[in-house]
Amino acid sequence: MNQRYYSLDVFRGATVALMILVNNPGTWSHIFSPLEHAAWHGATPTDLVFPFFLFAVGNAMAFVMPRLREAGNAVFWKKVLKRTALIFLIGLFINWWPFVQWDGDALAFKHWVNPEDPERGIRILGVLQRIALAYCFASIIVYYLKEKSVIVVSALLLLLYWGLCAAFGGADPYSLAGWFGNAIDQRVIGVAHLYRGEGVPFEPEGLMSTLPSIVQVIFGYLTGRYIREKGEVSWLWPRLPNRDGSIYRMLGGLLVMAVLLYVAGLCWGLGFPINKKIWTSSYVLYTTGLALFAIGVMIWYIEVLDVRNWLTRFFDVFGKNPLFIFVLSGLLPRLLGLFRISTGVNDAGETLYTTPLGWFYTHVCARVPGPPEIGSLCYALVFVGFCWAICYVMDQKKIYVKV
Repeated sequence: MNQRYYSLDVFRGATVALMILVNNPGTWSHIFSPLEHAAWHGATPTDLVFPFFLFAVGNAMAFVMPRLREAGNAVFWKKVLKRTALIFLIGLFINWWPFVQWDGDALAFKHWVNPEDPERGIRILGVLQRIALAYCFASIIVYYLKEKSVIVVSALLLLLYWGLCAAFGGADPYSLAGWFGNAIDQRVIGVAHLYRGEGVPFEPEGLMSTLPSIVQVIFGYLTGRYIREKGEVSWLWPRLPNRDGSIYRMLGGLLVMAVLLYVAGLCWGLGFPINKKIWTSSYVLYTTGLALFAIGVMIWYIEVLDVRNWLTRFFDVFGKNPLFIFVLSGLLPRLLGLFRISTGVNDAGETLYTTPLGWFYTHVCARVPGPPEIGSLCYALVFVGFCWAICYVMDQKKIYVKV
């Protein structure tokens, strides 16, 4: 069965739309709790978005990998390394963009390392960089190893990461202060190039936490392969014959694995807490279980019941240009940040400024009746709608940006 399931495209598009939604609130001071990341341990709906996207990357690999195997090693390495480099460099480009920033009343160049503060500079890693690295290593594993070996390697990676955290962490190895990966990131990448969202130099897309994220892509690949073949794979039903391979048996397999991985993640989380920011192995199982459930529901709704409506169309449009629109959603606010609109003066007589998007939030969205979280959400929805309109026009003109 080599048909590309429409539901997988909708799943990918919905994930991209949610990524844009949670990354672009009207104000970070007023966000509904489900749209915020967990403070540390635990998971909110927002914490599902990134692993779902990695899972979707693996889904897509399942439809591409057979062609790469037929083309041979040279084509495989050229394709994978080129794509890895492009995605990684695009992520770095976003972090540096727009290369200048306001310093008082003048625009100043954003240095790789701030000459006035050597501990601050351009962030090297990020969401796209993690996607690039996880995609690269997952591709190599699934290309060269047979299915059972892929499963064994995945399990070993999750166990290895758990062991490293426990063995080399501090007194509380799963805390911000005790997690072993932060010291490695500071030494290898440099303090100046780490994220500071936790108030200290800490990279949530760091080198060591990339290890379990590779498995997230692999699980997506195995799921995509299983769906593509519309039947049981040997590791899922080792004692049952592959009878009619119907879509119902395939859905049953997805939902059984969804429950098993979800419960396994919860159980493992008792000793290795579910945590996105250090991407724990329990978090991989927990989110993969939920992703499998979501995929199963979408296949039932879209493929079995044959539903095609405005909602599936809305997300499908995002799925046609996922990387392009995600990049644009990151570049546009930063670019518009260079355009300043005066909003008065402070007590010291200094001019205060806002950006065009900030003005739109303050003068339009923030005035929506209700608590301030409503206005912040309205802004995010408008921004998502704007991105969708761009994708829709591109789709109508058959413009698809791929790397």
